[in-house]
Amino acid sequence: MSDNNAAAGDRRALGLAALLFGAGVLHFATPKFFDSIVPKALPGRARDYTYASGVAELGVAAALAVPRTRRLGGRLAMWLFIAVFPANIQFTADTLRNAKASPALKVGSVVRLPLQLPLITQARRVTRGI
Repeated sequence: MSDNNAAAGDRRALGLAALLFGAGVLHFATPKFFDSIVPKALPGRARDYTYASGVAELGVAAALAVPRTRRLGGRLAMWLFIAVFPANIQFTADTLRNAKASPALKVGSVVRLPLQLPLITQARRVTRGI
């Protein structure tokens, strides 16, 4: 891989790591919000899912940040982005049903759903080392 490609891959991995680190921290700083978007069909307590996904995000962020585990981190990030997608759908459904939610929040929650695809694509590129 050329130096330019390596630098781009490092930036991509570190960008995803920063995003996941921030999201992971938020799961512990503001768990009530995340509890509210855990799909209702899942068994058990929503808080358990909130904390488990926060730990997963922090762990994947660490794997992405370390060059030696970066490709594994990319694979884990790809699967994590897929795994949390139902919560994003739940958030959108709840927002659209909420009469008190602003039109901007409703539009934003819908527009956000397809943005998961570029995250998955970027994680896949990290996995492939490009």
